[in-house]
Amino acid sequence: MIKLLRHLASFVLLLAFIRVASAQKIDRVEPPSWFTGMKDPSVQLMVYGREIGSYDVSTSYPGVTITTLVKTDNQNYLFINLEIGIQALPGNIVLNFVRGKQKLIYNYPLLPHPDGPVRGFNTSDVIYLLMPDRFSNGDPSNDNVEGMLEKADRSNPGGRHGGDLKGISDHLDYIKDLSVTGIWFNPFLENNQQASSYHGYSITDFYRVDPRYGTNEDFKTLVSKAHGMNLKLMMDMIFNHIGSGHWWMKDLPSKDWVHQFSTFTRTNYRASTYMDPYAAKADVDLMEKGWFDVTMPDLNQSNPLVENYLIQNSLWWIASFGIDGIRMDTYPYPDKNMMSRWAKRVTREFPEFFIVGEVWYQQEALTAYWALNKVNTDGYRSNLPSVTDFPLSLAAGSAFNEPDSWTDGLARFYLILSQDFLYPDPFRNVIFLDNHDLTRFFTRTGRRLDIYKMALSFILTTRGIPQFYYGTEIAMEGDKSMGDGYLRQDFPGGWTGDSKNAFTGANLSSTEKEAYVFTRKLLNWRKDKEVIHTGKLKQFIPENNLYVYFRYNDRESVMVILNNSENETRTITRERYFEGLNGFARGTDVMTGREINDLGSFTISPKTAMIIELK
Repeated sequence: MIKLLRHLASFVLLLAFIRVASAQKIDRVEPPSWFTGMKDPSVQLMVYGREIGSYDVSTSYPGVTITTLVKTDNQNYLFINLEIGIQALPGNIVLNFVRGKQKLIYNYPLLPHPDGPVRGFNTSDVIYLLMPDRFSNGDPSNDNVEGMLEKADRSNPGGRHGGDLKGISDHLDYIKDLSVTGIWFNPFLENNQQASSYHGYSITDFYRVDPRYGTNEDFKTLVSKAHGMNLKLMMDMIFNHIGSGHWWMKDLPSKDWVHQFSTFTRTNYRASTYMDPYAAKADVDLMEKGWFDVTMPDLNQSNPLVENYLIQNSLWWIASFGIDGIRMDTYPYPDKNMMSRWAKRVTREFPEFFIVGEVWYQQEALTAYWALNKVNTDGYRSNLPSVTDFPLSLAAGSAFNEPDSWTDGLARFYLILSQDFLYPDPFRNVIFLDNHDLTRFFTRTGRRLDIYKMALSFILTTRGIPQFYYGTEIAMEGDKSMGDGYLRQDFPGGWTGDSKNAFTGANLSSTEKEAYVFTRKLLNWRKDKEVIHTGKLKQFIPENNLYVYFRYNDRESVMVILNNSENETRTITRERYFEGLNGFARGTDVMTGREINDLGSFTISPKTAMIIELK
């Protein structure tokens, strides 16, 4: 009996030892590092480890003070509020964790403040949007990675195809030669999901590049190489939701970290409820708190700890890697006041930094609600530097395929731009023909190269910051009705064995080659054309399927003409467009080189655009 009791006592001591040992481990600290010299000296560390919430913490690092400790209903988390004084120097902040006789030491990296100004994006830029998984497979060895649930399957339109950061890096020369000035990547952070993880919008780790794309160091190398080629880089971020495979979901930091329901509850996607003066509270709540999809838990940004975590994540990526911009996914879906504070904090820390919010509305007034310096009747101010101009994009998808009327055809552009009074600065809007969520523009034209050229001529000469979807330059196709994977097909030549190679032009069709030559020439002309970047805009009411506008400043003027008639040549007269042509005697068609020696009267062919430099 005594022997049995001794064994039991030994067993109890062993269990106690195991329990203590398991407690003496810190699994994660996020953000994983911070910086000296930040304008806001505070940083909040999320510390995760078994029963870490029961520990006290101290530090004696010069210039660094622990102001408060925040504990939640989950003992496995502890939030440490640090203040980094102006006298603090880079080094390792020694954090001492103590609980009774148990002690833990954690060395937290404090890095130098990043050197050099942030450049941001503006109207002189053209943004090239690409999906990392679908652009180029530079390193086939990381197509399948141990511990990553979804394996590569290039035969599956919704599967992983193997594109990666090295593939992008290998072809920066192609992007540069196209004469775009910046790149927006769809998300490339870890998405360790069972299926459809290629698109990147189900993040499972906010601080880690998905290993099937490469490493954080690979991204830093890519940014450095791009900047060396005078290319800017923009990250895609998501604050509204995470992936169901996120490590939080196994052990939430607090019960209110994500919005929870008794059964799966989807958002109503009605972002108009935020500015609707008559909206029912139930509709507003469902918009904000409902899940975007079954595998996308909805974050509760009203929780101050969640807010701090997300804001600091953005600042960390900017400071650590020197990115030039952020495109924020589903911008109206999270708590809108938190998003306003986020934009203000980021742009205060990095004044030239560029942020564009995805605000997907068909109406101009709803889009303008989120614009920078917009004074709304409800008092809301977004602090958001730029918005996506979906009304203009959606109009382009219809305008060239229908005859003009009071509201249709090219009148769509006129009416949308006539409402620019709604925006404090409409030239900040990001404009586009298509993106990763829309049927590709060439498909929407009915595969017509003449319409393609007209639309490109418009989107690259009107007001705003143009965004260009990868493959548009070779008239790639994709129909959303077949599934999103068909909008995001592999860029030809990005994989060994591809039958055609858009990087070199090998085996491209005549249509693809003609589209590329036209696009590259137009982009190259726009790149150094200040009058297109910052010039004023004057438009004339469309008549007889003819839309004319001018971009002008004190030094030069450009006349843009779109003839949307299916088979009729139109005559342009000085009398009708005297306001724009006054003072000019002749002009040159930018794309054809044709000299127009008499601006009093000249013609334009059907389904044609003319961009004329006036002289």
